[in-house]
Amino acid sequence: MTSTFLPDKRTGPDVDLPPPSTGAARGRARRRALHWLTAVGFQVPALVLFIILVLLPILFALYAAFFRWGGFGMPSDYVGADNFTRLLDDPVFLGDLWRCFVLVALSLVLQLPFALALAVALNQRIRGRAVYRMLFFAPYVLSEAITGVLFSMIFAPDDGLADRILGGIGLDGLGGEWFADPSMVMATLFLVMTWKYFGFHMMLYLAGLQSIPRELTEAALIDGAGPWQRFRSVTLPLLAPTLRISVFLSVIGSIQLFDLVWVVTQGGPDHHSETMAVTLFQYGFKRYQVGYASAISVAMFGISLVFALAYQRFVLRRDLEGATTTMRGDGK
Repeated sequence: MTSTFLPDKRTGPDVDLPPPSTGAARGRARRRALHWLTAVGFQVPALVLFIILVLLPILFALYAAFFRWGGFGMPSDYVGADNFTRLLDDPVFLGDLWRCFVLVALSLVLQLPFALALAVALNQRIRGRAVYRMLFFAPYVLSEAITGVLFSMIFAPDDGLADRILGGIGLDGLGGEWFADPSMVMATLFLVMTWKYFGFHMMLYLAGLQSIPRELTEAALIDGAGPWQRFRSVTLPLLAPTLRISVFLSVIGSIQLFDLVWVVTQGGPDHHSETMAVTLFQYGFKRYQVGYASAISVAMFGISLVFALAYQRFVLRRDLEGATTTMRGDGK
């Protein structure tokens, strides 16, 4: 009687597998190199544009800030840190910082809550809500130049639409020189900013509200929670990441505000509506003090950068955890 011995097909931790062939390893290495070269090829054009249009201007502005320079030829009159010390003694720039703080505070206290309230209202099932959303978002689509010209006519002294409406309802005393009165110009300017930008934040909040599962609010309703309790305990915590992004964009926009102010008031009257960007433009392109204007631009960049890093570190940290994506070639 003969017996047939079959090869053992069992595999396990005690079974030694043959090493991969050298050809297969080389193939995987070539594919990884090809993936890497493809990624680099897509990134190089964007990196070149970033270096030319962003990084080099920032570095040159930092370099020019140490010179007294009129913008013609290369900077040669080195003054050290005089331009930066001048900032600390310049009442206009210090006023710009205060007005920036006022705009940020008003945005956080009035503009963003107003946009949130409208978003919550328009997230309900009401007739014509799509039309309302379009109408409220429409001002954001307009350019800042068009918005500035429009409100310059609306708030024109005596003959503007605002004064005519107030006169028609017997409130003539509330009207006046909206953009020419130092005591009224910032409030009027903030009103224009709110009309222009609240629709953008409203749409952000609407997108965040629509991502909240309805089952959670329905469960809270079943548990007997009222509208305010549902908003405070369910909606607001789940909307917090959207709110944090909205606050960040609002603060950065207030720091860099330029075009709307320039079209409407050009910083007047007597610097009472001037912002850091408007002061930069005045010194750089009107008075040809480009070295000092470069110092202002470096200060704006530093303020924005410090705020962005601090906000990311202490406020957005939880939102950004686990958001990093990695790419590797797996040879498949």
